[in-house]
Amino acid sequence: MAASYVALLAVSVTLPLLLLLLLLVAWKRWRWGRASRHVMVVVLGDLGRSPRMQYHALSLAKNGFSVTLLGFCNSRPREELLQSDRIQIVSLTELPRLTVGPHILQYGVKVVFQAVHLLWKLMCRDPAAYIFLQNPPGLPAIAVCWFAACLCGSKLVIDWHNYGYSIMGLVHGPGHRLVLLAKWYEKLCGRLSHLNLCVTNAMREDLAENWGIKAVTVYDKPASFFKETPLDLQHQLFMKLSRIYSVFRARSEPSDLDMERSAFTERDAQSAVVTHLHGRPALLVSSTSWTEFEQLINDGESLPSLVCVITGKGPLKEYYSHLICQKRFQHIQVCTPWLEAQDYPLLLGSADLGVCLHRSSSGLDLPMKVVDMFGCCLPVCAVNFPCLHELVKHEENGLVFEDAQGLAAQLQLLLSKFPDPAGKLNRFRENLRESEQLRWDESWKQTVLPLISDT
Repeated sequence: MAASYVALLAVSVTLPLLLLLLLLVAWKRWRWGRASRHVMVVVLGDLGRSPRMQYHALSLAKNGFSVTLLGFCNSRPREELLQSDRIQIVSLTELPRLTVGPHILQYGVKVVFQAVHLLWKLMCRDPAAYIFLQNPPGLPAIAVCWFAACLCGSKLVIDWHNYGYSIMGLVHGPGHRLVLLAKWYEKLCGRLSHLNLCVTNAMREDLAENWGIKAVTVYDKPASFFKETPLDLQHQLFMKLSRIYSVFRARSEPSDLDMERSAFTERDAQSAVVTHLHGRPALLVSSTSWTEFEQLINDGESLPSLVCVITGKGPLKEYYSHLICQKRFQHIQVCTPWLEAQDYPLLLGSADLGVCLHRSSSGLDLPMKVVDMFGCCLPVCAVNFPCLHELVKHEENGLVFEDAQGLAAQLQLLLSKFPDPAGKLNRFRENLRESEQLRWDESWKQTVLPLISDT
């Protein structure tokens, strides 16, 4: 009975909205004329956690386009977006999770609601020359954006970050009927776009061979604010974080009252000179635990203590934080801080080593965290998967490992006699400095702007 009530409610809400949409379409047709310098950027997810689409919006704005950015506003986007007079942010409404009826009905009601709501939001905006859509999530966004593009004379651009069905397969299994349906939908609707962008050459080849979709590779590149952090700003960051997180506090107070000390740096108040603390721990930015490394130190290896900062958030954060607390490490301190947006690049630019455990559900996308780390000239140890070589060059800008034992061996290799100016860790950092990586804005101008310059 409850399921029937929910279905009836969904239909009763949908039909009036569809009627209004048809009236709106007729009106928009009457006042025809697409806005050649207007672009809609759509994320059926949290805008604040969609950096690539934020970068698209900023690049479009910098190149003279007016931008409407649509998505969920659960996290605060970058300040540049909020301050730009060329970017308008339109919040999408998330349907609260239903607690009645079977899961398939709950999912169906959610998809119907998202489809109608997104179409309504798109049609209520000024017509756009292009609609940029992030995929995944693409259900129902691809079909809705294509329909809106047809009605308004816009061109649909899909930015393929991964495959939505492959992510769904992690939960339900690759052979589940819902996963197979999602794959069919994604493959069918993906061909409806005017232009396709993707994040790796491996994905571009897969789209061409298995999906019949021609795409252009647009690699993730670090934004200009991801760079090495000067020592004085490192000290300011460490002192700021030390007020909340004990791992950043000095292990001992300086004998000189004019010295201000963190766990990694000290500052002479009279000369304002900041130096690295002698015997400081190594600072790692990561998302893992360090049992094997702890054992190496206990066995007498010449290794520094570690401060491991685990960034990001997720549903299992509390679970893993509890596990870490049970380890009782003596030489390793783990911190899971909440960082302000402007502090995250500063932290990466202050760290000694990054560790990435990203495993792609499709094997065809790359971890953006590593892109940001490389922007800060931070060497990386990364777990291997099929297309990782497009980003991490083994023995050049970092190391690639297969398992926990391999990671422990690499940490031992890189941090032996830390900090060693002649060591491999410093050589990787020098390679990153000399590589003169393209930043997002320059890369976007070379790859994306020519594709939409016909407007």
